Amino acid sequence: MAVAELVAKCLQAREMAYCPYSGFPVGAAILTTGGAIITGCNVENASYGLTVCAERTAIQRAVAKGYRRFTAIAVTCDIKDSFVGPCGACRQVLMEFGTEWDVYLTKPDGTYRKTSLRDLLPLAFTPAHLQKN
Repeated sequence: MAVAELVAKCLQAREMAYCPYSGFPVGAAILTTGGAIITGCNVENASYGLTVCAERTAIQRAVAKGYRRFTAIAVTCDIKDSFVGPCGACRQVLMEFGTEWDVYLTKPDGTYRKTSLRDLLPLAFTPAHLQKN
């Protein structure tokens, strides 16, 4: 998989965002271990707490299609002068599906910064913590 394809898909997903309240479109594209790319965008709601972020939309779509293992995610928004990462809730949801993700923080022009989920959420609570001894 070329990173360029994952980045392009997250940029396309951002265009589908439903964000009439914040005016802050976000797109995400997740890469499965099998090479499939699943996208998501943020979907806002008048009851703000019911808004769903792009990263969680992508995860939910992937899980609904039967995917459970992922290797990378690209995320983008409309901020042009800095790289923006997923919110804390999304970082935790991503961590549910593995600790070894590559994360591509993507600007609207397609430039990106590669980081990792471990770097974005150090000392994370993971499913391993729930295993009985």
